[in-house]
Amino acid sequence: PLEFMAASLTSEVQNPDKIVKYLAECRELGAEILPPDINESDKSFTVAGGQLRFGLAAVKNVGDAALDAILAEREKGGKFRSVFDFGQRVDLRKVNRRVIESLIKCGAFDFSKVFRSQMLAVLDDLLERSQSVQKKRGESQMSMWAESAGQAEDRYPEIDEFPETQLIVFEKETIGFYISRHP
Repeated sequence: PLEFMAASLTSEVQNPDKIVKYLAECRELGAEILPPDINESDKSFTVAGGQLRFGLAAVKNVGDAALDAILAEREKGGKFRSVFDFGQRVDLRKVNRRVIESLIKCGAFDFSKVFRSQMLAVLDDLLERSQSVQKKRGESQMSMWAESAGQAEDRYPEIDEFPETQLIVFEKETIGFYISRHP
């Protein structure tokens, strides 16, 4: 039944109303629905260990070209260590600010144990530095700064996480419904 539900959810990825219906059926089956995760999720909904993993294609503002670039880089370079590591590794011509912002807001980087508020606060700096590193990498003249950029940049401001109500608003905004909790 879970594999069938995963296939059904994947086939309706552009229809939030049907996804809500199918997710309710999954909950009735007693299946745990895992949120999007940049290191674990695939393009489509999948089953892992008796649990249903949310597919990245269902996240708004994340298109096929961006997903293909993300999944190819994850396959080539392994799991992403942080949002900074992600920014420096993926092709920023395909994975733009809007894509990264949506992935942060839906919780795809929660594995890093960094607050979403902190990641969003450094997003502009992250993009600027990542573009610089990628440009230098493209010129095949990596400097010592570019090579060590990952360690130096993994700094976040000391701010609190968004209130719970804001986090669920982000889910609704990026996924089209509430996945982890409902107001």
